[in-house]
Amino acid sequence: MTNANMYPTSNAASGATNANDANEMVSRVAQGAHETVDRLAEKAAPAVQKLESTVAHANEALHAQMNRAREVGDEWTDNLRGTVREHPLASVAVALAAGMVLARLTR
Repeated sequence: MTNANMYPTSNAASGATNANDANEMVSRVAQGAHETVDRLAEKAAPAVQKLESTVAHANEALHAQMNRAREVGDEWTDNLRGTVREHPLASVAVALAAGMVLARLTR
């Protein structure tokens, strides 16, 4: 047996110290990363809330416009039905003329 195998050197102790140092460094880096993420989240929170509010207002405005467009469409439909009921022959003549124009345009 050689002297190197019989007498342990300080390499084992040195390896344990290096592993502890590495673990400590990883722990510090992870803690720093957590702190950075927390700071960024705190700074981003107001912007996210403002964006959510803006999207909610835009959604409400779009729904209001959609409802208004539906109401206008319903009014036009009701008016057209009333006109057709009041003037059925004229309505048929206009529909026939429109059909003939469309037929000529699509040839």
